[in-house]
Amino acid sequence: MNQTFEKNLERYAELIVEVGLNLQKGQELMISAPITSYQFVRLVTEKAYEAGALNVLTDFYDDELKKIRLERSTEDGLKAFPTWKAKGYIEMAENNVALLNLAAPNPSLLRDTDPTRVAMLNKTSAEAMKDFSAYIGGGKISWLIAAIPTNEWAKTVFPELPQEEAFSKLWENIFYTTRTDQEKTVELWESHISNLNIKAKQLNEGNYKKLHYKGPGTDLTIEFHPKTKWISAQFTNDKGIPFVPNLPTEEVFSIPVKYGVNGKVSSTKPLNYSGTLIKNFSLTFKEGKVVDFSAEEGYETLKNLLETDEGASYLGEVALVPHDSPISNTNIIFNNTLFDENASCHIALGRALTVCVEDGKSMTSEQLQDIGFNESMIHVDFMIGSGELDIDGEKSDGTIEAIFRAGDWV
Repeated sequence: MNQTFEKNLERYAELIVEVGLNLQKGQELMISAPITSYQFVRLVTEKAYEAGALNVLTDFYDDELKKIRLERSTEDGLKAFPTWKAKGYIEMAENNVALLNLAAPNPSLLRDTDPTRVAMLNKTSAEAMKDFSAYIGGGKISWLIAAIPTNEWAKTVFPELPQEEAFSKLWENIFYTTRTDQEKTVELWESHISNLNIKAKQLNEGNYKKLHYKGPGTDLTIEFHPKTKWISAQFTNDKGIPFVPNLPTEEVFSIPVKYGVNGKVSSTKPLNYSGTLIKNFSLTFKEGKVVDFSAEEGYETLKNLLETDEGASYLGEVALVPHDSPISNTNIIFNNTLFDENASCHIALGRALTVCVEDGKSMTSEQLQDIGFNESMIHVDFMIGSGELDIDGEKSDGTIEAIFRAGDWV
């Protein structure tokens, strides 16, 4: 490894600790990561202790073991989840432990695995971790998703390149899209977040009742409640500490009224869901619910996703991302939602985010439901933006304003 790579890697680890998690002195950190990422976990751990971490905990996993379980376990085994683990994560959240989820995906890992069994395992995990997910969705604790390459992931992104070159090129693009290939990375991110906050402020001042999306295969209307708000991907936890839960991030987002989504929307990038790629799919909504869908690839996986629970076939997030942005400008399909969703306008099936509701953290479930808040065990983003997408905002008095034209901010 050359010196430039080592410096970029160090900046990436610092960005995760200082900006993403904004780890505080005396705070504990939990790192959830695949066993293949142990070297980078060590680097992040060093940076965390340099920042004053009280303790750094690790929760390593192996996707290949997950695949073996899916192939060999009984159905009863797939429906079993260690309650001690779910309780442990709740206890950590109650003690303000920061959470780093390092994703190192293999997008085709479960391509040949029975999607029904995959759905069964996913649902079991989602049910068991539902209470902890509320801490995440509500921004109650500091948490972050960041990614590091795997050979398998790199080959799906750059299939024409030799393995080693593909792996290096993926790292290169992670550094580029997270701005860690530049000096003063932290200062660059502070400026970037400030610009995103300005966009969110403009949308809130617009006070739009509806957004209308039009593009190839898309004609969709989404309604919003007056109590919801647009925010950038900078949250503030219950201790008043700001953090950035996604690296990279280019989005501003809000939540729709659960029953206020109508029309058809088509995906513009593949969705990697639990090791299976869903490609070229479309969803038709009526009064908020998906009433029809299609997919050229991954149909059964999409079907099982929509059937996870009642809320899985409704939307829980609406995000705006300009087509002219760093990730989009790479012209790379990453086959990874963390990157692809930040190259494209996107929406999410499933659980809505309480951080997008005025005083949402203090509202009861019944109060949230009164404003059209969607509850679900899942939250799955998928990409609908392109250079051909137009978005109009409609105000309460019927005034129409252009928000996006040809995929970019007006």
